[in-house]
Amino acid sequence: MHLGNYLGLVHESEQELAEALRKVGAHHADEPDIFQICQLLASWSDQHVQQLKPFIKKYSEDRSSEPDKLSRTLFDEPRKGSLALMRDLHDLWLLSNEVELCWIVIYQAAMALHDKELEATCNELSGQTKRQTAWLLTRIKQSAPQSLIVAA
Repeated sequence: MHLGNYLGLVHESEQELAEALRKVGAHHADEPDIFQICQLLASWSDQHVQQLKPFIKKYSEDRSSEPDKLSRTLFDEPRKGSLALMRDLHDLWLLSNEVELCWIVIYQAAMALHDKELEATCNELSGQTKRQTAWLLTRIKQSAPQSLIVAA
């Protein structure tokens, strides 16, 4: 069974997302909403990691370096300039979609295994991840006009 592969992938991805949210929040703390909301969204990913533990114990976990590679590629170093916030939000959006897809895949496995507890957890955590992704997309839309049109 390869469920452990995706449990490891979502575990690492949630940890990477939480860390990236904190970094972006701190780097763009001068924006009125960024710091506080990024901290809140990071805390959700931290909670997801905790809620995942019983299923890792039950099904095992294969740790992957893929999320770390993605995070290092996306968040190589803090960006500067007028596009910095939008590019950082864009990268967070990509990472949150990685997490969301993991929850979808794990949910499908949970249904096949008839594991109602895992199904319920996937639904709950996927819902929060969708909210993270939705906020990021909304904030990108808000930032785009000024970032792309107003001269630096």
